[in-house]
Amino acid sequence: MNTRSLKLIRDVIINSGKWTLIEIAQDSIYLEFKDIELGKPKSDEGMSLTVRFAKDSFFTVFYNNIWDIDFLSKYDYKNQLLSEEVFFEVEDMQFIDFEYLNTFFHDFKSEKSISNVDDFSIHNIRNDFFMLVKTKEIAFAVGANQMDFFTPFEKLDDSSLRELSNEWMMYLLEYHQKRNIIKDPMCENHPLLFSKK
Repeated sequence: MNTRSLKLIRDVIINSGKWTLIEIAQDSIYLEFKDIELGKPKSDEGMSLTVRFAKDSFFTVFYNNIWDIDFLSKYDYKNQLLSEEVFFEVEDMQFIDFEYLNTFFHDFKSEKSISNVDDFSIHNIRNDFFMLVKTKEIAFAVGANQMDFFTPFEKLDDSSLRELSNEWMMYLLEYHQKRNIIKDPMCENHPLLFSKK
């Protein structure tokens, strides 16, 4: 994906997105985000986005309270496996931004890394791609030499991402024109329609 698409991925997640799942299987890491602004929601279902990192992958979590990263206690080091549901509201997200990564070292007291690369160091990332996500409780960096994005229905490319983003924007505008009886929290206080004071 190009830089413009990565910025769009950020935009569709940070307004109301939640990080809900982490799976690690040997050299692949899967992260799932829900309540993202892609596609036209069907009834009460929100769209989800899965990001897959493969080939020399790593996951580093930054934290102040060890209990916030309890989900990592289930990591099977021998088989390099983890599958855990989590729930963190995304505050911010960046791709391949070393300056933003440095704020994590300042804002959090501790860090823990998982990688099958023997000499991996979060201070010397050598991967082609990495993503940085900050929540109220924790932050994390995840990366690899391959990064892919999936919805429940398809693998995303620049074109399909743009199309799904446009579908969601049309849904948002139609929602506010109708002022539906059934409320959609993602639309009710969307920052695009209501500027912060």
